[in-house]
Amino acid sequence: LSSVSLVFSRSSFSRERVQMQAQVGIYCTTLRDGTQGEGISVSCEDKLRIARRVSEFGIDWIEAGWPGSNPKDQEFFARAKRGELDETTQSKLVAFGSTRRKGLPDPSKDQQLLALVESGCSTVCIVCKASAWQTAKILGASLEENLDMISSSVEWLCKQGMNVHVDLEHYFDGTNNDSYGLDCALVAANAGAEAIILCDTNGGTLPWIIEEKTRLVLEALPSHVQVGIHAHNDAGLAVANSLAAVRGGATIVQGTINGVGERCGNADLCSILPALELKKDVLINQDISTNCQLDHLTDLSRFVDETLNLAHEDSRPYVGASAFAHKGGLHVSAVAKDSRAYEHIEPELVGNAQRVLVSELSGRANIWSALERSGLHDTSNLNSTEAWRVRALEILRDVKALEALGYSFEGAEASVHLLLLHASPGFCPPFKVIDYAIQIADSDLAATPARCLAGDSDHQTARATVKLALAGQQPHLDVAEGRGPVDALAGAFKKALRSTFATVDNIAIADYKVRILDPKSASRAATRVHILFKDIATGKTWTTVGVDRNIISASANALVDGLEYGIIEHADFCYLCDIDDFMPLPQVTTNYLSSSSSPNNEEKSISNGVVAPITAR
Repeated sequence: LSSVSLVFSRSSFSRERVQMQAQVGIYCTTLRDGTQGEGISVSCEDKLRIARRVSEFGIDWIEAGWPGSNPKDQEFFARAKRGELDETTQSKLVAFGSTRRKGLPDPSKDQQLLALVESGCSTVCIVCKASAWQTAKILGASLEENLDMISSSVEWLCKQGMNVHVDLEHYFDGTNNDSYGLDCALVAANAGAEAIILCDTNGGTLPWIIEEKTRLVLEALPSHVQVGIHAHNDAGLAVANSLAAVRGGATIVQGTINGVGERCGNADLCSILPALELKKDVLINQDISTNCQLDHLTDLSRFVDETLNLAHEDSRPYVGASAFAHKGGLHVSAVAKDSRAYEHIEPELVGNAQRVLVSELSGRANIWSALERSGLHDTSNLNSTEAWRVRALEILRDVKALEALGYSFEGAEASVHLLLLHASPGFCPPFKVIDYAIQIADSDLAATPARCLAGDSDHQTARATVKLALAGQQPHLDVAEGRGPVDALAGAFKKALRSTFATVDNIAIADYKVRILDPKSASRAATRVHILFKDIATGKTWTTVGVDRNIISASANALVDGLEYGIIEHADFCYLCDIDDFMPLPQVTTNYLSSSSSPNNEEKSISNGVVAPITAR
């Protein structure tokens, strides 16, 4: 082992080495404790995919489930044992269970302990009660019997060749008024457990108490036994408590990716890992590193959310889309000079990226930053720089006016990019929408609720007709049907574009969100639509926005923006020509597609209080 490695020899660990260098193992319980979160359901196939991914990332232990509790976990361990996981991932798997049942003195007769041995894992983790009150009131066992359940179970598993971890459930509750929790730790260690995990099961203990009691446990246990922490987030302190335990000498940290778990969740490894690695000098004033590929952390976070069918939280520390996003003009101006002004780490260290949001709170620095990131501005060209300074002010005024009417560009970077493109002299859009029409037919409206419950939508028909002018071609018309007006419209646009831009077949709608902006206006309310697009070939995503009092028009605006952005991103050539040096600076104008299907009712749309910029289509 190197002097900075977090991965440690499970057989040669000693207390003296803790004093010389910090070695902390990362234990992921996403596939077991994490799946107990409300609304989370994961298939066996998904569990195998997550196991492979967290193993590649560098996690030390992967708690994969409870083989004796349900068919899904039994299937997982059976498939892993048959070789569906690579050797490295298989070696990291941990089977979870509990001590033997009360009233059953012989552990070899306990079916769930037998299932742990047969799981094919070299490491098992068993949970036990470590609180006198929990033992007597909830488990219904005497304190002495519980201690025997712990020791006999650990001893028998060790004789079967298992590496045994013991989760001391309610440990910090169990040491409030008595020493019973410590008694549980001692009998487990003396029976052969290699690791004792202190659990803040109810998630309400404060960090300084965690640190103090962790240190006391280390002083009481034999030096070859490792101590770990398992924290829940009921008081919002799971990450802080995990780090406090490390300060107290813990060498194993349990947690889940993105903090998923029952009630308020578990300790979030996506926050713990960067703190261990990047803030080690403040944390324990010792060298800490991990086997984990920290620059892949954001990708791992998003992968797990997607696999669990969860929305990725933008505000999540380190890995959220908003973690390094800057909106206020003063902040953006400062970050442009030095990112340390408003960022505590470099986002690239965790695989994230800085974002500058364009909104009504923006200053010219926001627009300037967006220009530089888009590659539209050549800083070496003085004439271009001066021209863009003027355009940036015009674009900023447009953005503020549009957001006052309901637009929100913060999460719609693709729409912002198109605003900049359409303000660029020489830009030639790949296509222009001349008009479109949508027909909706329902054969029996009265029976719709019953048919919806039965999953029958054959009675509904949505048909979209679009007329487009493609670059260098005559306008032509296409028709498509779909499961709804937006689906039909997307199909018609893609059908019309496919012959010229084959890459549109890779563009899929990944999410579609609608928000009513002024509910008091009832059916005349303005509607904001955000559409998340995904390139199914590359996995890249982008978001666009549209606003109108007509929900179809708002959707059409966001849809057209998304398709245009996708086409431009795949283009083998540039849609811009550099003409700033050869012609007077044009006025920045924005054309509008109104709530009708034709782009010629600009005045009507603006007078309605909502505008929808599909510029120069």
